[in-house]
Amino acid sequence: MLRSFVPLLVLLLFSHLAFAIKPLRKYYQTPDSVGMAYQPTRISTPDKLHLQAWDCSPDAKLDKRTTIVLANGDAGNMGGWVHMAKELTTQGYRVLLFDYRGFGQSDDFAMDQERLYYNEFADDLGTALAYARRQYPRNRTGVLAFSMGTILATKVAAREKLDFLIGEGYVADPTLHVEIIKQLKNKTISLPADADQYKQLLPRISCPVLLVAGTTDAFTPLAHSEQVVNAATGKQVRRLVKFEGGHLQGSAKLSQQRYADAYVQMISDFITETSSRAKRRKA
Repeated sequence: MLRSFVPLLVLLLFSHLAFAIKPLRKYYQTPDSVGMAYQPTRISTPDKLHLQAWDCSPDAKLDKRTTIVLANGDAGNMGGWVHMAKELTTQGYRVLLFDYRGFGQSDDFAMDQERLYYNEFADDLGTALAYARRQYPRNRTGVLAFSMGTILATKVAAREKLDFLIGEGYVADPTLHVEIIKQLKNKTISLPADADQYKQLLPRISCPVLLVAGTTDAFTPLAHSEQVVNAATGKQVRRLVKFEGGHLQGSAKLSQQRYADAYVQMISDFITETSSRAKRRKA
């Protein structure tokens, strides 16, 4: 069923694995290359930089009035995620793809490529979310994050209200994560000075959280996602979906007729369930 997609899936997998900052400036794929309607835009950050973004429109007949801002990982650029965005828009979601500073055609930013992440990337995600809310104020708005992007999403979700947070390859502790990279790749990665405070952010996230984890993921182990989900208290809603596979292989493994179709259906089920619950609370 997906035999023709095997080369694509292999390409997507390896383009998303870096475990340190590896930006790509050139776009090898754009939304129109997969038949997706979109509007290119430049978004200004509070510190006067400009981020390149693609505002991808949903199927008009299936519009779920929900905007998903995609926070990608530490390698490549947003062009590597157009197939995921395509399936999301096919199933009725508006998708905002954007590049962090120093990635793609966003403004330059001096980086140490042996750093796991920069706090400025979280500011960029916050800027993208603010743009999405301004443009589509009646939409529910949340984040779909991958690997390094889950760190940024956690930082943003701890300081502002999201309607949902979905993360695959979730980094539960950046300090532990760089230790794992050292063990598995013999690679020394640095962190921002405040990285040791990261774990304090998790209890402050109030929005519904869905974590997607591979049973053989050595870099962001399943057990770490289980701990995050099991730590939920009070009204916190946290869910975990497991798949048989490794780091960032979820969309490939959860594909049936089309790339990532079952993966997006899983996301849709979660958003529908949690938004219905929120409406009942308000009633």
